[in-house]
Parts: sequence; C-alpha cells; structure tokens
Amino acid sequence: MFSKIKKRYIITVLLSGFFFVGVSFKEDFFEIAKQIEIFTNIFKTVNQNYVDETNPSELMDKAIKSMLADIDPYTNYFNEQDVIKFKINNTGEYTGIGAMITRKDDKLIIKEPYKGFPADKAGLKAGDEITQIGDVLLSDFKDDASQLMKGAKNTKIDIKYLRQGKPMSTQITLDEVEIKAVPFFGKIDEKTGYIVLSQFNKKASSETREALEKLKNDGATQIILDLRGNPGGLLHEAVNICNLFVPKGEIIVTTKSKNEKYNTTYKTTREPIDTQIPIAVIVDGKSASASEIVAGALQDLDRAVVVGSRSFGKGLVQRPFDLTYGTQVKVTISRYYTPSGRCIQALNYGKKDKNGKATKTDEKNFTAFKTKNGRTVYDGGGILPDVELEETKMSSIAEALQKNDAIFNYVTNYYYKNPSLGDKIPTLTDTDIADFKAFIKKEKISFDTETELALKTTLEKAKKEKIDATIAAEYQQLLTALQKSEESLIDKNSKEIKNLLLDEIIKRYQYKEGLYQYYTKNNSEIKKAITLFNNIAEYNKILKI
Repeated sequence: MFSKIKKRYIITVLLSGFFFVGVSFKEDFFEIAKQIEIFTNIFKTVNQNYVDETNPSELMDKAIKSMLADIDPYTNYFNEQDVIKFKINNTGEYTGIGAMITRKDDKLIIKEPYKGFPADKAGLKAGDEITQIGDVLLSDFKDDASQLMKGAKNTKIDIKYLRQGKPMSTQITLDEVEIKAVPFFGKIDEKTGYIVLSQFNKKASSETREALEKLKNDGATQIILDLRGNPGGLLHEAVNICNLFVPKGEIIVTTKSKNEKYNTTYKTTREPIDTQIPIAVIVDGKSASASEIVAGALQDLDRAVVVGSRSFGKGLVQRPFDLTYGTQVKVTISRYYTPSGRCIQALNYGKKDKNGKATKTDEKNFTAFKTKNGRTVYDGGGILPDVELEETKMSSIAEALQKNDAIFNYVTNYYYKNPSLGDKIPTLTDTDIADFKAFIKKEKISFDTETELALKTTLEKAKKEKIDATIAAEYQQLLTALQKSEESLIDKNSKEIKNLLLDEIIKRYQYKEGLYQYYTKNNSEIKKAITLFNNIAEYNKILKI
C-alpha cells in the first residue's frame, strides 16, 4: 500500500511540473503529497479562471524561485537559460561578447569589457547603456537580455547604446570567450611570486599549478596567493589547489549533512609541488566558499599565513540536480568543515529574526579549535586572518557607495573628462573627494544605508496610513541630517574611498591587468605579506613552526 502511495506521489509531481529532491525517509509523505496537490489545483485554477491571460511558465518560475529564496540564497532553481549561465560559470568558457553586464533600473549597463574580446574590440566601454540588440528594443524586453548576445562564433550583432547620454552604435562579432581563473601572476621582486585566483572553475587548479611552476622556475622562493573578491566555485578544485602545497593524503575539508550519503571527507590525492615554500594567502570580505576552504585549510594545517580582513563566511555546499526539460535545481546539501573541525558559516538560515532575516552567531559564542601546530582558531564567521589589517575592512559607507554604483558612475564621468590619462596613475586628493560628493548630490545618488532604508520604509508606511503630511517636515529634517551625516562619513573614510575610486580608474584605462600591476607595488596587504617573508622568524612564530 505504501509503495502505491509513494508511486502515485511521484507521478503527481511529474504531471504538475513540480520537483522534489533528496526526500528523507523520515518525512511525512502524505503531508508532502497533500501540499503538492493543493499547489497544483491553485496553479490550474488561477491559469484557467484569471480575468487576463497568464504566462504559466513565468508564474511557475517565480513561484519556485520565491519558495527556494525563503530557504537560503544558495538553493536555486535554474530554467533552461539559467542552466547555460551556470555551466559557463563553472567552465569559464562561452561564445559571446566578452563583457560583464548588469541590469539595474531596467537599464543594461556594461560594467567591464574584457581586454581583447569582442565587446572591447567593438569599442564598448564600462558605463555604456545598451538600448537595442539587433531589432530588439530593450525597453520592451523584460527577459534576460544577455541571451541576445550569445550565439555561434562569428555571428554579427548590431548594438545601439548610450554613452554619456549620446546615442551610438557598433557591430560585434561573437567569439569564444575564456574567463581565466588566474587572470594574473608574476614576480613582485626577486624572491616573491604573486598569483591572483579570481574563481574556482574547472581550470582553477591547473592554472594555479602552471603559474606556480613558472614562478618557481623564474626564481620565486615565496608565494602570495590573492583570493580577494573570489566568490568560490568547485569544491574539488579547492582541494586540488591545497594539494599543490600539502602532502598527498592530507584532509582538506569534510562535509556533513542530515543525509549520510553527503558526508564526505576530501583528501589530497596527488604529490605536491612544494611543501616548504612560504605562503601568504590574502582574503577579504568578498572571499567566500571555496576561497575559504583554501584559506581555512592552509591556516589549519599551519601551511600559510592568512593576511587581510575577515572572509565572507559561507560554509555551505551545493549540488546541482538535473530536472525535466533541461532545468536544474541547486540544493544546499551539507556544511563543510576545515581540517581543525570548524564550520565558518556566518549566517543561520534555519533561525531567523522577527524581520525574517537569517541570524548571525555572536562572536562571544564562537567555538575555539586547534590547528595542526596547536594555534587557536574560531568558527562562526568566516576565516579570521592571522594578520588582520584594520585599514582593509570595508566601512558601511564605502559598501553603500559601491552597491549603488556611486563610485562606478563617478569614474565613468571621470574617464570622459580625462581621455588622455593612459597608463599614468593619478593622485587623488581632498579636492577629488569634494568633487565626488558634488557628483553624488547632482546625480541624486542614494546611499541606501540601513538607516536611510529604514527611514524610507517609515515614510512609505506613513503614506499608507495617510499621516505622511503630518510628519513631512520632521521627515525632511531627519533626511537632511542623515545626508549630512553620510557626507561626513565620506570625509571620515576618505582614504578608503580614494583607494576604491583609484582602483576603478585604473581598470578603466589599463583593465584588470593594470590594477594587479599597480597592486604589486602599492597594495597594503601585499606589502604586509612581503614584510612577513622578509622576517622569517616572525612568519615561523605565527605558524608555530
């Protein structure tokens, strides 16, 4: 009888176009089947009886994605187009225009054209707003516009765009695009090799190995591995990268789940390149997932000194599952633990506050663990560097300015005001900060700090309750005071903001490669790493060697 119920349940799921993966035997199958049946009936009733025409696929897409968003940000449904993008992220290869593009406020903006690829060759620049692709006006196109710029190699695409408000056009010839996991490596000085690892795609370990071997052959006797801004990727690639520096058979990461089949211990499987070469790993608040596995494992094994600011804190592992009609679901299946036994997940998505936000473990409740040599490390909130640099922590105002494209938009304006800068590195002064603040005010760029967002929410509630007129004067006073406070925060954090502005300026004229070249001579984290290398006694003391 039970098997019949189970079989009927599976058929119901398939017929409804719904999915369910990895059901525990402890689950209440009747309750699951009941809820799916209710959903199926609602979906059918709405589509058959709603006053206007509905789009069933769009409704289902939104329903599924909204449901999964309530679990955690990493459990995601991928429709056919999403699957293609997901595969590109993992391979780093596709046929397209070769540019980072974002859609914001219904505008399609070029964020970064990759050097030497089709968009760059066609003359597109960061800040260009694409308005038309072929015959398609983007103002009327609400789907994923990036798909209109993919296709067979050598396909020609006509593009219309706005540059500083001026209408322009160009033709792009699609080509194969390879996004390197290691976009830059080189020697900083006679002894120090520098490797930038920007993502963990399927070529991450092979590209890192190649860079390491070339640097060693060129005389490098100490290595800086830069994981800043690296959002992660493939777990096994993280293991393979650690394997370059630690012996075969070493535990790098362990995954644990309620489902025992996902409980796995990942060990190094190959002979290493070098188990003795001094290593400094640089991380920041945007180093996540596989980046934290590498940093955490090398820290726990006392194989590297970690430098910078606390990493993001993503200790969750996802696996994609193939569904019908070319779709997929990526499910969080387990937590991962570094060799010392710590999980560095910062947010608890199973425990939410009164506003529905995931809670964060208080630092006083972090648990202590021991590295291989007996050093104390902690769980609960990313990888805390062995050498933490206060000046590298991002302030809330800088975070808001980046999030709202204030820095990006200002530099776009700066680029066209200074067309002949070339490979010169400008020196930004307080005058530039004053100009930046004036630009923000002129363009009416909102900071959208937590306080500002809370104030705006209050006004919206007041409008609904029809009392906004009563508090209008007080609201404006508060808003003005807040804006003045935000301006003073810019002044207070002017050094940090100057650095962010300068980074973006260098990228505009010299691409990412130019920025990395600049870092090798001017970056505080890199300078600190070299100082440690030059004082080997201090380096060994940190690692208790």
